[in-house]
Amino acid sequence: MKITTWNVNSLTARLQHVLDWLAANPVDVLCLQELKMTDDKFPREALVAAGYPHCEAFGQKTYNGVAVISRHPLRDVVRNIPQFPDESSRVLTATVEAEGLPAIRLVNGYFVNGQAPGSDKFAYKMAWLDGLRRHVADEMSRHARLVLLGDFNIAPEDRDSYDPEGLRETIHHTSEERAHFRELLSLGLTDAYRLFEQPEKSYSWWDYRMLGFQKNRGLRIDHVLVSEALRPQVRACAIDRAPRKWPQPSDHAPVTVDL
Repeated sequence: MKITTWNVNSLTARLQHVLDWLAANPVDVLCLQELKMTDDKFPREALVAAGYPHCEAFGQKTYNGVAVISRHPLRDVVRNIPQFPDESSRVLTATVEAEGLPAIRLVNGYFVNGQAPGSDKFAYKMAWLDGLRRHVADEMSRHARLVLLGDFNIAPEDRDSYDPEGLRETIHHTSEERAHFRELLSLGLTDAYRLFEQPEKSYSWWDYRMLGFQKNRGLRIDHVLVSEALRPQVRACAIDRAPRKWPQPSDHAPVTVDL
């Protein structure tokens, strides 16, 4: 089974990119972030026509929004983080049931950006990450086969940043954010991308400004974490830079795990 995470930075603007990418990369499940649309605007018919009849969306006008698009049935859907009141649409949890395969529990998240250390938005990010960790721990207590994926807005190690020294303790690079990433791993999760030898300076996000992509001034902030039960089944995990070269692209690239 192939599962992909992709922050599309507006599904309205990038729907054709998604359809073109799926045509060339017919993954089983695509988890999207930053839909920037309400649920009534979600392009369900176009995705069904593309071969993805099972879609769950949790949208929001202008900002945020997540979706799970699947070739296989989805059940037991949970929107946002239970026990953490939040007006933002950031988390969508669902079980994927592919015929002949054990079910997989997916937690698709658009993590809080945080803006800047010391800000109110950073404090919100820290509280949100605490809530997410509790949610994932609860899900793992009931689902051994679990994948946590999405736009984490955290570069977990120095090698995940184009300028680790210059950006040290700035947003996405702070000790607090990295500690939260490690706490997620401590639940029994593994960074699927780091199970394999990867090219140096491999990133999943590049700023639109100052030729960020062309100069490879990027960050690896889109991640796929797998539970111990799934770790032996991970055959590959890769970042697809190709869509970042397309006209008017998202600033993020898709990341796919092959189970």
